[in-house]
Amino acid sequence: MALEYRQLGRTGIKVSNLCLGCMMFGGKTTPADSARIIDRSLDAGINFLDTANVYNQGRSEEATGAAIAASGKRQQIILATKVHGRMGEGVNDMGNTRRHIIEQCEASLRRFGTDYIDLYQIHRPDPHIPIDETLRALDDLIRSGKVRYIGTSTYAAWQVVESLWVSKEYNLNRFVCEQPPYHILDRRIERELVPMAQTYGIGIIPWSPLAGGMLTGKYERGQEPPEDSRWASYAQNPAQRRRWTDAIFDATEALLPIAGEKGCTMSQFAVAWAMAQPGVTSPIIGPRTFEQLEDNIGAFDVEITEADRKAVNAIVRPGSYVSPYYEADFGPHPNRV
Repeated sequence: MALEYRQLGRTGIKVSNLCLGCMMFGGKTTPADSARIIDRSLDAGINFLDTANVYNQGRSEEATGAAIAASGKRQQIILATKVHGRMGEGVNDMGNTRRHIIEQCEASLRRFGTDYIDLYQIHRPDPHIPIDETLRALDDLIRSGKVRYIGTSTYAAWQVVESLWVSKEYNLNRFVCEQPPYHILDRRIERELVPMAQTYGIGIIPWSPLAGGMLTGKYERGQEPPEDSRWASYAQNPAQRRRWTDAIFDATEALLPIAGEKGCTMSQFAVAWAMAQPGVTSPIIGPRTFEQLEDNIGAFDVEITEADRKAVNAIVRPGSYVSPYYEADFGPHPNRV
């Protein structure tokens, strides 16, 4: 799907229909490679970058900030990060409390080397903290000029709607987008989250459009994964074991010839499919290497036709899933629509 710029929720800003995820920066991806990936992304027209404070314990934000500073293009970039996860050993060093949010926003600003964050997102819901406490803290950050917009990640539809009601009731800034897991193998957000977002003007920024690499085409049934891949230790990882199934490979093997007929890689097809889905603003890619980025950017040259949509629907029905990628409250778990 061709590069385009889409309105982020009901805001006035526009973001590229592909978002560069910087989770690998400061870890397996060196600072030099991180800068190279960001430069290439900007050259390709991507103006939307996303990370989180917990990624490599702040080193992702540091590497991202350094690369942005070196590019000299801070004003052209919509910079997003997230808060929620544990950042210290203390009992108050995680969650969606006022204290943690404000403290971590200041820390993220220092690591980025900037004086504002374009999009500050709550990384996960916190059932122990009233949503009004979270929203008041975020509202104060917006009013102080340190944050421009706020969003959520991996919230259920009802949680987003509750937050919108609280924002309206107390005259607080509202969430403008939600960041859910979404890809061909897990389409549960189509049941409730996407219709809700379309109704209330919430942007959808899906993470893991490649299903953690399962939609790259490099994993094969009956073959051990490459040693340098994220699935190399799947046998010791219960979450990954649940996704290394015959049902998954049935789906990926059916998708391969569809991509082949279009002359693209399966990962390019999967990313292009996510970009073209109704209600989606900007899927997040998370390249570890420059070569992976180049492959992902190739999705801009892939046109998803109605025939392609029907072919995918025949493999994984709308609103359905092959294996739940993330155990979040996205609707009933029985695999029925």
